[in-house]
Amino acid sequence: MSKKIYDVLPPKVAHKLKDAKKDLSDKDKEKKVKVRHLAVPEHKKIHPVKSARGGGSPLANQFNWVNTKKKVKGFPVKEILVGVLVIFFLFSIYLYNKLPRVEVQIWPKLENLTFQEKIMANKTVFNIDLFQKIIPANYVESLEEDSLIFEATGSSSNDSKASGSIVIYNKMNPGTPLTLIKGTHFLSDSGKYFVTLEKVIIPGAKGKTPGSITVKVQAKEVGEDYNIGPSNFSVPKLSGTVYYYNIWAESKDKMSNGYTGIVKKVTKDDISRSKDILTEKLLNKAENSLKNQISPDDILLEEAILREVISVSSDAKVDSITDKFNQLAKVKVSALVFKRSDLEKLTKDYILSKISDSKNFLEESLDINYDSELVDMEKGTETLNLQISVKTYDKIDIKELVDLSSRKSEEDIKDVAERMYGDKIAGMKVNFWPFWVNKAPANKDRIKIDLNFD
Repeated sequence: MSKKIYDVLPPKVAHKLKDAKKDLSDKDKEKKVKVRHLAVPEHKKIHPVKSARGGGSPLANQFNWVNTKKKVKGFPVKEILVGVLVIFFLFSIYLYNKLPRVEVQIWPKLENLTFQEKIMANKTVFNIDLFQKIIPANYVESLEEDSLIFEATGSSSNDSKASGSIVIYNKMNPGTPLTLIKGTHFLSDSGKYFVTLEKVIIPGAKGKTPGSITVKVQAKEVGEDYNIGPSNFSVPKLSGTVYYYNIWAESKDKMSNGYTGIVKKVTKDDISRSKDILTEKLLNKAENSLKNQISPDDILLEEAILREVISVSSDAKVDSITDKFNQLAKVKVSALVFKRSDLEKLTKDYILSKISDSKNFLEESLDINYDSELVDMEKGTETLNLQISVKTYDKIDIKELVDLSSRKSEEDIKDVAERMYGDKIAGMKVNFWPFWVNKAPANKDRIKIDLNFD
């Protein structure tokens, strides 16, 4: 008998399915109600936005429902502890690799050496020559010229007549010479009489050019009134004759040395003293000017300075009657200089040529004393005596010591230095840092070796 196929479920099966769906629906509603009644803090609640009709917004209600589904999380203590431990671990690795260092101080054994040598500074050379022991020199000079007024210190109590020179003219026609006896009087246009001191023959005129002759004359009387300036003179004794207007005289310079009583006069010591004072002043001025021309690197020795007086003159002679006189002088100061840097360079090269290649010298200990033995300003040369003293030591290969000190203890580092240099080292000190480190780091940049000469 074949089975029947129903278009619909049998009544009992249908009722069972309907009851099952209803149970499921009731359970879902119960879950939703439980979720909506979870306790939510007031500040975390999402309040519905009321609509214009006073009802809640559907979207706001939906957000409120979603927020109630979030769970409240606790403080992440575990994660923070893990992060701190990681940082501490990394920092420890950094300190282990970067912090440790070692400083090694080595005192090389020093030896004192002294040398004596002669060298030459020469203005004709321009480079240092160690073989011939020559350094360049420079020639410098300074000129000064000036004058000063000085007081005459001499005095005279004798009366004196003024004296000077006049030019006598003769324009007699026809031109014939005219003779004047010694003591002929000439009268100045200021009324002062002067007389000739010797016989005078005045040449005759040549055409319209009168003859002339220069002669010495002296005042007829003593006194300062006869110290007259340039003047015209006539011959009073020729008055009333044809010669009076054809014979006359002129003075071009002042008459001098006319005085009475005590007057000032220039002495020989006045001339000498004024010369010394003025030239010394100018020489000092020229020397200071010369020293200002040279640089701080230039060396100027006193023996290489030449002081010269080029010219000196006075407007007064010994026994001149005057209160003051003027002294004029011109001087020159010249010198040879050489550079300190050239001297030191030649000295250092000289020392290196005298010591072995395995040695070096301590530049701070270099002491150079020098003096000038001979200066030839004309040739521009200066011979110097050198006394040299310096401290030398055996060379120490710092780089090799650094390479051999890596990862070694203090004792091992000292053993390495002892094997390499032995008694060439006077002392050694090893310092590790920080305090817990007892071996040199592998990083050679953290190993420092210094030579100490204190």
